[in-house]
Amino acid sequence: FKGDDTCEYLLSSGRFLGDKVWQPHSCMMHKYKNSEAKNCLIDKHIAFIGDSRIRQLFYSFIKLINPQVKEEGNKHGNIPFEDKSASIKVDFLWYPEVNGSMRQRIKSWTEAATAKPHIIVAGAATWSIKIHNGSNEALTQYKINITSIAPLLEKLAKSSDVYWVLQDPVYEDMLSESRKMITNEKIDAYNEAAVRILNSSSRNSKAKVKVFSVSKLIAQETIMKSSDGLHLPESSRETNAMILMNVYCNKILKPIDGSCCQPQPPLTLIQKLAFCFFTLSFIGYLIINLIHRNNYRKNKPCTDLENGEEKKPAVSTPTVSTLEMLLHSFCKLGLIMTYFYLCDRANLFMKENKFYTHSSFFIPIIYILVLGVFYTENTKETKVLNREQTDEWKGWMQLVILIYHISGASTFLPVYMHIRVLVAAYLFQTGYGHFSYFWIKGDFGVYRVCQVLFRLNFLVVVLCIVMDRPYQFYYFVPLVTVWFMIIYVTLAIWPQIVQKKANGNCFWHFGLLLKLICLLTCIFFLSYSQGAFEKIFSFWPLSKCFELNGNVYEWWFRWKLDRYVVFHGMLFAFIYLALQKWQVLSEGKGDPLFSTRVSNVLLFISVACFLTYSVWASSCKNKTDCNELHPSVSVVQILAFILIRNIPGYIRSVYSSFFAWFGKISLELFICQYHIWLAADTKGILVLIPGYPMLNVMVSTFIFVCVAHEISQITNDLAQIVVPKDNPTLLKRLLCMAGFFSGLLLFSAIQDQSRH
Repeated sequence: FKGDDTCEYLLSSGRFLGDKVWQPHSCMMHKYKNSEAKNCLIDKHIAFIGDSRIRQLFYSFIKLINPQVKEEGNKHGNIPFEDKSASIKVDFLWYPEVNGSMRQRIKSWTEAATAKPHIIVAGAATWSIKIHNGSNEALTQYKINITSIAPLLEKLAKSSDVYWVLQDPVYEDMLSESRKMITNEKIDAYNEAAVRILNSSSRNSKAKVKVFSVSKLIAQETIMKSSDGLHLPESSRETNAMILMNVYCNKILKPIDGSCCQPQPPLTLIQKLAFCFFTLSFIGYLIINLIHRNNYRKNKPCTDLENGEEKKPAVSTPTVSTLEMLLHSFCKLGLIMTYFYLCDRANLFMKENKFYTHSSFFIPIIYILVLGVFYTENTKETKVLNREQTDEWKGWMQLVILIYHISGASTFLPVYMHIRVLVAAYLFQTGYGHFSYFWIKGDFGVYRVCQVLFRLNFLVVVLCIVMDRPYQFYYFVPLVTVWFMIIYVTLAIWPQIVQKKANGNCFWHFGLLLKLICLLTCIFFLSYSQGAFEKIFSFWPLSKCFELNGNVYEWWFRWKLDRYVVFHGMLFAFIYLALQKWQVLSEGKGDPLFSTRVSNVLLFISVACFLTYSVWASSCKNKTDCNELHPSVSVVQILAFILIRNIPGYIRSVYSSFFAWFGKISLELFICQYHIWLAADTKGILVLIPGYPMLNVMVSTFIFVCVAHEISQITNDLAQIVVPKDNPTLLKRLLCMAGFFSGLLLFSAIQDQSRH
């Protein structure tokens, strides 16, 4: 650990993930687009000074600004480049040797009254080796020349970013006869001299010339692909140019997936207040605990010395009070949130980019599926989608989604399309579960609504405060929250139709179907009217919840992607409960769901539909086109899975307790992964143990799962305290919550104003 300056790692160390993806040691590299490069380098002047290798780097760099640039012009002369739209000027200056001419050019910048280049990239040596036939005298002269240039570079480094590029190794077998004297041994000697002299000069100066040594590591892996043994292949040059762009631009644009060279963000006002709150909770809990211990000691049984009997205290040991339980929960939560902050906001732990390979996704999938089968137990009930079965379903889906995220499998379209079905299946369960509850119980009370909203949103609200992220950033929670409210409003508005009422008169079934048709019509209208949707969610304070990057487009996209599946879940619940009431289904232990013939036909159709969808998803060529079809067809594979899982009696009567355990904390796992398993807000991977990828995943996963489980328990404990069943008390708590969120909005507005 070298402190906050991850630039040193970026410029000096790293490794290849696969053939072309470069992974700096400890931090993440952002892949800059042309528009981002222009935005960062606007009104900037960059100078590349050196030989043909520096010219290569110059061309790769300007192609990040304008990909249409062609490598043409005088190879042994100066080459200017200018982008007038962004006022960017990039010059290549031909100085193939470190000599008096190069020194004079650098000196002119130090003495010039006009503006100096904002970035200077320099380097040369191979020409000196070639011209002087690799003589020791040439090396001695090189040391003298670079010693005279070093103070000038240090002077420039006070106002500009100065980089000295070390010489890349060569592939000696491919070198032409005129270049045979350029050996790796000679190159190492020149590099060693440059590093020693520049570092010695830096110790005597506050400014520092940055040594660009990472190019050597890249060349060691790729120089064999060189066309002449001297110059790097294009992919390696592009990597070097991207590293330069990250070194300079990350601290300006602050991309989420570019953690290299980014300073630690300052604490916001809301984060400071959260820190004070957790600190006060910790102090309060300690005080109450000390008081209770003191009382216990005073009332501790003492032995009567005369007869040897133990006297019982007059007062019994005090029970845990509501306040103590509240403070205890906040203490644990405070410690957990500290870990969250250290993992993904402080520059304490390392972060790495994701890199997808088929084996990194499919091998863990096979492993957890085999593991899940070993934990098979009998269910308490054998109904379709019973509690154990839905927990199991959530559990294995969540584990697959976690593996999908950490392996970076979103780049592989067939996997992406299948994962979209799993997300849709979660929302299907939302529609099925909440509809079933309201239909059977008929409980539309405020207590039920508050309990559900608290359990869904508590962790996300805390993370929004601690991690300084908008509510919409954790998109899945806003999604299930809004759909829960839609289900509630649909069933709660007049006339309230529940199972008890419908059993007395079949007419009410048609009334409910009419409600569902109205809901489907509204969904259809909003999905094809982006303007109307955005107007609804652009009203304050809704806009504060659903905006991301200043607009609600992301929210509209997420909602639209699975717009019909909650309706499908509600409709399935209605049909299933109606069939159950009419005793069409056989849900006994070991019994097939229908008659043998019907069960076999439905099973065959289900398997065919399941495989057909998988074939279609695997043949997808365009993500946009497939996403357009997904809302309408995802229900096919979901229904096929439900029938395959429930028609055979034996399969319906057993479940995996391993998957069910994870299913009970699936929401916490989904949210916690953002910061303490993945990193940089899901863009990278958290590295607790560098150099040992498998051990790192094992340790970080263990901590991550334990934290998610603990947060689930804390949420359940706090839900009982914050959302009481007593209506007058609940009303007071709701007023307090309204005050809390009003204060949060006020502080958020102050915070936004101070940022601007």
